[in-house]
Amino acid sequence: MRVLGVDPGLTRCGWGVIDGLPGRKAKLVAVGVVRTDPDLPLAQRLLQVADGLTAVLRECLPDAVAVERVFARNDVSTIMGTAQASGIAMMLAAQHGLPVATHTPSEVKAAVTGNGRADKAQVTLMITKILGLAQAPKPADAADGLALAVCHLWRGGPTALAAGQDTAYHADPLASVAGSAGAPTAAQTAWARAAAAARAQPKEWRVPAR
Repeated sequence: MRVLGVDPGLTRCGWGVIDGLPGRKAKLVAVGVVRTDPDLPLAQRLLQVADGLTAVLRECLPDAVAVERVFARNDVSTIMGTAQASGIAMMLAAQHGLPVATHTPSEVKAAVTGNGRADKAQVTLMITKILGLAQAPKPADAADGLALAVCHLWRGGPTALAAGQDTAYHADPLASVAGSAGAPTAAQTAWARAAAAARAQPKEWRVPAR
């Protein structure tokens, strides 16, 4: 299975493509960042993101797309740009007939490090080791794109997609890990617990106090 992971952002949209199977070693296909000019109008910047990701989809031909799930933060301008870039990624996947999954940052961190609160440096280090890379992918947005792809692959993506499930909201993470090829790793088990906890909590947008 080939998975494209997208770390949405308006200034830097990280992406990474990997090949592999659940419970097996993943292989790097391609990685990079789509950059936009902050001085351009918003519509033009979104078009640049769309053009960049379209090129990746057409060149790498993934089987599925994994996008970071957006949560509200205190910085409204940042969250809006992230949400807009996320929407572009999901729309393009739909246009290309590809299934889309979203994963929370804590799920991704737990999947690749075993710690749902790991920092960016830890995620980058583990992604470098997991994929057997000679050097760490830079910038961190690119590493995050790969981490999203690994997270989706290790959660049993092929099984869920074959069954027609929306893996972002309906898959049971604990069952997914248990059903993957081979015994689940410590990182996979930690991811499943983080995913279950995230799904148990109601999601809502909050307007920061002024």
